Amino acid sequence: MGLDDALIFTRVVECHSFTLAAKGLGMQKSTVSRRLALLEDRLGVRLLNRTTRKLRLTEVGQAYYDRCRQIMFDFAEAEQAVMQLQREPSGLLRISSPIEFGQLFLAHAIGAFMRQYPQITAEVELTARYVDPVEEGVDIALLVGQPQDSTLIARKLLETPRSLCASPEYLAIHGVPQTVSDLASHRAIVLGHDSPRYWPLLGQSIACHSVMTCNNITFAREAVLAGAGIAGLPDMICAQAVAEGRLVEVLPEAELPVGELYAVYPSRRFQAMKVKAFLDFLINALQALDGFELEPKPPGLLISKP
Repeated sequence: MGLDDALIFTRVVECHSFTLAAKGLGMQKSTVSRRLALLEDRLGVRLLNRTTRKLRLTEVGQAYYDRCRQIMFDFAEAEQAVMQLQREPSGLLRISSPIEFGQLFLAHAIGAFMRQYPQITAEVELTARYVDPVEEGVDIALLVGQPQDSTLIARKLLETPRSLCASPEYLAIHGVPQTVSDLASHRAIVLGHDSPRYWPLLGQSIACHSVMTCNNITFAREAVLAGAGIAGLPDMICAQAVAEGRLVEVLPEAELPVGELYAVYPSRRFQAMKVKAFLDFLINALQALDGFELEPKPPGLLISKP
């Protein structure tokens, strides 16, 4: 009875809602509310302050929740450990990814992973928006840049340098910048995560004349190839065009922030085998690529405790 009530209480806190908790537990909302009231009566304390719009933990409720959550983690981890001794990775793997990485690399990696583990199915969203893996039920969210959410675990997968690039046609018309200060008079194509007011240079603030902003690096590359302006492009998508002479790297001495890709997921302590296996598979595949600076294969970058 006590463990069941602790589970109900934990779900209510995590869902911020009696209704959502009841739905997830397959119970009536009235039953959840009654069981929580009985729990408070049995403990002789108020765990939650309720209003018509919000649930807020009391100080005692927070302490009780922290202990209950640890117990639930330990219980789930014990069950998972036993199950994983007898299973290969299986089930639905839900992943979100930046569009370019998905097209250039992820599709092949997932295909190879599914060939190795035929019991895996996949649901993949390629998107430029931020995806919260907890709220959206995603197993792994691949994100550009380190996430700020301190409740998530983030593992850096790769980083790629960026270079200022322009087309030969653009440079023939507008001239080749000789110093970074010359950039102030040039046309800038700005990527969505960069400032529209300044060129993306480390340690320097050079005003830019932005003629285009976009949230897709492939789109930006094509606009640069068409002569629309200069952009700070990741080497992974412009190296071939530079080698072929269709793009020119300008001011190679200029330092730009590197592009970073992180795998983000809710917790490392209780991780489904399918998630762990795919992360290891993805890291191994990335280590075979040229043009990326990869971290060693660590247990992960822990942003905060799960």
